[in-house]
Amino acid sequence: MIGRLARWLPALALALAAGTVSAQNLTIGLSTPITTLDPHFHNLSPNNAMARHVFETLVRTDEAQRKLPGLAESWKALSDTEWEIKLRKGVKWHDGSEFTADDVIATFKRVPGVPNSPASFAVFVRQITSIDALDKHTLRLKTATAHPLLPSDLSSVLILPKSVAETAKTEDFNSGKAMIGTGPFRFAEYVAGDRVAFTRNDAYWGKKPHWAKVQFKMITSAPARVAALLAGDVQMIENVPTADIPKLKKDARVALSSAVSNRLIYLHMDSGRETNSPFVTTADGKPMEANPLRDPRVRRAISKMIDRDAIASRIMEGQSVPAGQLLAEQFFGTSQKLKAEKYDPAGAKKLLAEAGYPNGFGLTLHAPNNRYINDAAIAQAIAQFLTRNGIQTKLETMPSNVFFSRGSKLEFSFLLAGWGAESGDTSSPLRSLLGTYDRAAGMGAANRGRFSDAGLDALITTALTTIDDTKRGLMLAAASEKAIELMGLVPVHYEVSTWGTRKGLSYRARADQYTLAYDVVPAK
Repeated sequence: MIGRLARWLPALALALAAGTVSAQNLTIGLSTPITTLDPHFHNLSPNNAMARHVFETLVRTDEAQRKLPGLAESWKALSDTEWEIKLRKGVKWHDGSEFTADDVIATFKRVPGVPNSPASFAVFVRQITSIDALDKHTLRLKTATAHPLLPSDLSSVLILPKSVAETAKTEDFNSGKAMIGTGPFRFAEYVAGDRVAFTRNDAYWGKKPHWAKVQFKMITSAPARVAALLAGDVQMIENVPTADIPKLKKDARVALSSAVSNRLIYLHMDSGRETNSPFVTTADGKPMEANPLRDPRVRRAISKMIDRDAIASRIMEGQSVPAGQLLAEQFFGTSQKLKAEKYDPAGAKKLLAEAGYPNGFGLTLHAPNNRYINDAAIAQAIAQFLTRNGIQTKLETMPSNVFFSRGSKLEFSFLLAGWGAESGDTSSPLRSLLGTYDRAAGMGAANRGRFSDAGLDALITTALTTIDDTKRGLMLAAASEKAIELMGLVPVHYEVSTWGTRKGLSYRARADQYTLAYDVVPAK
């Protein structure tokens, strides 16, 4: 008997070892395909999250978007326009070479010049007028004006080796050739539209991830994603469908984690064109020369026509928070005075009459149908609310790649979109969504309604150049109040993001909606 047991022990040890290896493999189901692995080509949340497995930023952010040392051990302002950054020593690139200040300088030079970028990262380095290496691990940066948001900007730029930054093209990242980072995982495979795979970087300078191998599968169908989780084909999914959350909460095979995100779902209206906005008509559908969307009273009336509580409870099934400003109240720079507007049909009708449109008019609402949680259903509900209250509203939805391309060309009069504040404060939506469009200055980059108000621009500019955190927070709140007073956009709700994991795993739900394999850990 003892002899047979002795013969089994090696086999048992091998089996246990195999089980251990298998237990260190992780497969995650993604809801949205990434569009590139180039970390500076397309500023899109799914792309940014994926790239963070291989590349790192100087400043990191945690699940609540608090700033932490990354490749920079420290940073400090020497004056209003000068910063000193101490880089982490002993960090190695995946090819074994040393990380130094020259890599950062080369990266910052590459960022504004990536050819054909549909959503550039240039805004994050635009304020930097010079960058010098004092030694291998110390940088001195100067900005054109006071720029207290520099640490936030540094949290959005992923650093490349100098040799890669100076030579690599976007296709070199997509092929894997240029995927040399300092991050916790090494690149293994990318099949566009299907999967991305990584292996653990055992030489990583920080806490090593639990997983030896990670594969991300792009499963855009929500029912298929949930089915894969329940079957154990994947160990984690993002964007759990709101309709499935009650059922999954009762399922012992899975665990859910949720967080109020930094993403605002909002309506932008064409307030730029004085006449002949392309999708504005009379109430009976005839061409209309005047553009009623330029009148703040009309924009306020639209806000009053929307029953946000009904959308949150019936369409989002509790997975959203009705919005009255640009970010949820727990974020920096928000106003305690701004609350979600209540459904008020009588008030809306009164405002339309005061604006000269007692019989309403016609609109078409354009929206994506595969980008945000329940986006098409939300747009349909809003169109119905408006039609019921005097603005005859048609609805046209489309894939997000088509939607954003057409929206950026100003082809729409009225659109539904979302904005995630990477900075974790209201400066991001204020300067990108509501600042007067100015490509050179980096303002209004996503202002597809071309809203413009000189007074608001002045408030934003003052806030962006105020070093004192307390004062800046108050100024950002004041700018938010002005933006909502003018209805530069109509806030709808803040998304609540939900991830599902197999039993025995846990995930720290993140405000930035990033799905990160290194934050998936065995449950304690």
